[in-house]
This record gives sequence, structure tokens and C-alpha cells, in this order.
Amino acid sequence: MVGSREQIGATTQAPNKVSMSRQVFHVLLLAAVVLLASLLSAKEKLLGLSPAAVAVACWAGAVAAWAYAVSRPRPVYLVDLSGYVGGPSHEASRAKTIAHFGRCGRFSDESMAFQKRMLERSGLGEQTHFPASLISVPVDMCLRTAREESHAVIFGVVDEVLRRARVAAADVGVLIFNSSLLSPTPSFTSLIANRYGMRRDVVSHNLSGMGCSAGIIAIDLAKRLLQVHPDTYALVVSTENITLNAYMGNNRPMLVTNTLFRVGGAAILLSNRGADRRRAKYQLIHTVRTHRGAHDQSFGCVTQEEDDAGCVGVSLSKELMVVAGEALRTNITTLGPLVLPMSEQLRFLATVVLNRVFRANVRAYLPDFRLAFDHFCIHAGGRGVLDELERSLKLSAWHMEPSRMTLCRFGNTSSSSLWYELAYCEAKGRIRKGDRVWQIAFGSGFKCNSAVWKALRTVDASEEGNPWTPEVHVLPIHVPRVSPIDETAYTFPDGATYKVSVSHA
Repeated sequence: MVGSREQIGATTQAPNKVSMSRQVFHVLLLAAVVLLASLLSAKEKLLGLSPAAVAVACWAGAVAAWAYAVSRPRPVYLVDLSGYVGGPSHEASRAKTIAHFGRCGRFSDESMAFQKRMLERSGLGEQTHFPASLISVPVDMCLRTAREESHAVIFGVVDEVLRRARVAAADVGVLIFNSSLLSPTPSFTSLIANRYGMRRDVVSHNLSGMGCSAGIIAIDLAKRLLQVHPDTYALVVSTENITLNAYMGNNRPMLVTNTLFRVGGAAILLSNRGADRRRAKYQLIHTVRTHRGAHDQSFGCVTQEEDDAGCVGVSLSKELMVVAGEALRTNITTLGPLVLPMSEQLRFLATVVLNRVFRANVRAYLPDFRLAFDHFCIHAGGRGVLDELERSLKLSAWHMEPSRMTLCRFGNTSSSSLWYELAYCEAKGRIRKGDRVWQIAFGSGFKCNSAVWKALRTVDASEEGNPWTPEVHVLPIHVPRVSPIDETAYTFPDGATYKVSVSHA
């Protein structure tokens, strides 16, 4: 098997060399034609210039054209994407979630009441997914079950995206995987390379510890690698492991994640091959990354830590919304000049000049990004985050619908949530040729990252394999700000039920 994989890897290099050779040949051929035509008509049209001078001029022009052609940034296309949907046995209604949390015996009555209140206000619906390890009795949190969860997600989305794109794994030259809180040995990139028999020279990167914004970081890294590796594909896989990162203690700032994070994942296939432009869905226009880790408040607002009892979890500080707002402002200050119409840029600049030069107390102008983008995919981190961005960016309910429905249907799936949102836009038939999409992600550290895509074609809403297809016709649904949980709606297989203590609710 090893020998066959190496042979596949070697043969896939040939198209790169052939393609580059053809490009150089075409340039030189064009130069030769120009030179010949110039020499034949030198006396009549070139006012006495010698054939040698014409030859030098033609060759100089050819060299300049070649240098321009090879120095231009290579376009990066998104060929296709896929999102993970767990099976019925992994569905976790809110009542089922509370029942299993209660029966595991790890939480105090106060903690159970707190989690119930948070879940009722979270914006999550009744069909999110938990790994089997957390909805079994007793819970089974170990490395084995964590691997089982990740393997199911990874293999599911990679199988699907390669099938939909009709691309062989051996044709993938760049492989990037991101999972913030689980990084086993061998790495997940090695797991994927082994499973799919990828070639021996595949360029692989395994990203960890970068939070919910890691998906855009992975896309940005892929874009940079596709500038130096010609005529190839890049496979990006984004997910997060829930099994080993559910918090089983009683520290309130660490309990919030239990009510938000759910199983999910996505695979994205990128290409820099010119031939793929005709079938690709999108072209990557910009990526903008903002890292505020130099500020102590930003660095410490999302941390993985142990509580006093030794239970590990992720703690969210009360300053999270303030930190996210500052990171967003920094990010859009860089992104704005790249995408906004001149009228919006001038208005923003005017307020900056008034405040900094003339010391006027003028409120900073927030540009209208609806003039630059048709669709917004905002990380579904939680209802509070979405409410704040809807207000600050002056977005409509229609613009926020992909993010709110993703939070309701799939929960916070960390770095993969942006791709469920884009898939929602596709399933609703919203994506038209020429549309621009803005993806915004936030992550620990603290980071705010953006990606801008341009639709190269109108995406068929009925495409097979979209994670929203089975139920898109009933969406959107109304999600009330507070939705009480009916604990009697779930009964354990043995007939037992669970109810949160009323005195602490």
C-alpha cells in the first residue's frame, strides 16, 4: 500500500510541470510571432529602426509579460463544501440535555438550575447534536470516545466534499485541519492522510488552541500556501471535540459552554487551478486577521482552566462582549477600505479627522457594510453575540437569519459554524452570481477574523448534500428570547425522568 501511495503522489506532480511549461511556451511563441512580424515590416512601419533593436524590444516585452504573469497572485476558488449532520441517536433536545446532565451526578442543584436557565435563553433548538459519550448512562468521557466523535465528523465531511467535487484525495496538495481543544498524536492531518491515501508530498498543517475563529485562519493559511504551490487543491477541515471538553464542575463561568457547544464540522475544498473557475462556487477576495493578544483583558477573556475541584473547562469572562467589540472595530477598520464604496470611506474619514485633528467630540461613523456585502455569515457563538452585531452593524433580520438558524439547529459548532451559515444561504437559493459574502469569526486569544467571498455562479438551492436540505422549507422559525423547557418531554430508556429542583430554578 505504501508503494502505491507514493506512485500516486509522483504522478500527480506531472500536470503542474506540464501546465507551467505550456504557459512559458505560449508566451515565447507569442514573442516570436511579434518579432517576426516586426522584422518583416521594419522598413515600412518602424521608421528606420534596425532589426536588432526590434528584436531586443520584442524580447524585453516578452520577458516583462512573463514576469507579470508569474508574479500575479493566484486566484483561490472554493470548489465545494460540506457540513456534518449527526444521526438521530445523537440528537439532543433541550429536555434530553438537562436530563442527562442531571443524571450524571456531577452537578449541584444550583448548577443544574443555572444551566437550565441559560439553555432556555440560549437560542438553541431541539435538534442539536451531542456525542454518544455525553448522552449515555453513565457518561463516557475518555480519549477513545473523543476519537470516535472526531473520526465520525472528519470522515463524514471529507467523504462528502470529495464526492461532491469529484476530486481524488491524491490530487490534494495542501491539507489543513483545525480543532482547538483536542490535538492527539498522531495528528488529525496524519489521520486524514492515512485514511485517504494522500500523496507523500502533501503539505499539512494541524492547528490547535486558536478558538472559534480558527476556520478563517485555516482559510487564510490555505490561501497563502496556494500562492506557492501551483495547480493544486487545498482541503480545509474545521471541527471541535465535545467529548473531552464538556465541563463537569460547578463554576458558573465555565458552565456556560455546556449550554452552547454542540457537535459539528465542515470540509472546504479550495483550488488555484484555472480550469476550476468554471465550476467553483466562490472566489476568495480578502482575508483580514486581527489579534489582540497583547492586551491582558483580551488574552484572558476565554481560557481553558481547572476549577478548585480539578475539573477542566473553558471559562468565559464578563468582559467578553467588550473585548469582542474592540476586536471587531479593529478588524473592520482594516477591512473597510478594501470593500466599502468611496462615499462610506469619506464619511468615516471625516469623523476621524474631526476627532483627531480638530478635537471635536463627534461620534465615530460606523460604515454601512450592507452597501458592500449581500450576505453576512457571523459566527453563531451565542444569542448575545448575534444581538450585539445585529445592532452595531445595522443588519436586518434577513441578514441575521443564517446565523440565528444555525445557532438554533446546530448550536455553537465553533469554527465550522460559518460554513453551516453559508450552506443555509445556498439552500435558501439566496446566492446569485456576483454576490459578496462576509464571514466574521471570533476566537480566544482574542481574535477577530474576516473572509470575503465573491459568488462565481448562482448556486442551485436543490444541490444534493446540503446539510439543510431536509428541513429548509420550514425555516426560518421564530426563536423566542426565553423558551421554557418541558422536562417531562424526555424519558430515559429505563423509564426514569429528571426534573430540576424547583427551589433553585
